[in-house]
Amino acid sequence: MPYSSPLFTIPCELRDYPEWHYGRQMYCVWTLPVRDRLVLERLQAAQQHLSPWLHQDYRRQAHITLFVCGFDALVQHRDDDFTRQAQQLQCEALEMLAQASFSLQIGGLDSFASAPYLQVSDPEGVLAVLRERLETISSEVRQAEYVPHLTVGLFQQALSWSQLQARISSFNRAESLTLRVSELELSCYRASELFGPLARIASVPLL
Repeated sequence: MPYSSPLFTIPCELRDYPEWHYGRQMYCVWTLPVRDRLVLERLQAAQQHLSPWLHQDYRRQAHITLFVCGFDALVQHRDDDFTRQAQQLQCEALEMLAQASFSLQIGGLDSFASAPYLQVSDPEGVLAVLRERLETISSEVRQAEYVPHLTVGLFQQALSWSQLQARISSFNRAESLTLRVSELELSCYRASELFGPLARIASVPLL
């Protein structure tokens, strides 16, 4: 674990969060879309394994978050506004980087306090290069260290950490899977839909 283990998981509350969105609608993130069949099968197996403890209406497409951008905005009023100009400049910066397609390794089940996930490792160190390039245009909206991961779902109840770890340890998927990444997507979702789907704003193909 990259952080100190909590005593309990943190359930996601089904409510509006006006103190976060202030009436703004669309939240933007750079993602690595996940469409590989074997990886999706492992993700579905993990969701079933933890199903009693997760919200059941999670509809967000499988993805690995690369960079958290903020709220879509024409001009910046708040620190977490992400302007259309910044969006265009980030797309251009990634295109100029001319990054080749690369591979990530998808491991077993693990968890943050608020969400279980499949482990992701980056043996080629490409994610750091991509994130550094994006950061030159616009600062990331982040409250914790970046840990690449594939979200399984969100907890609907508080569980003791020991209970969760016992369940995780019984998910026997020790062998890693290779995920080939050939595209980066700038995506957004509605702030009013906690588990809503991603909509693509732009796509940057990798060579």
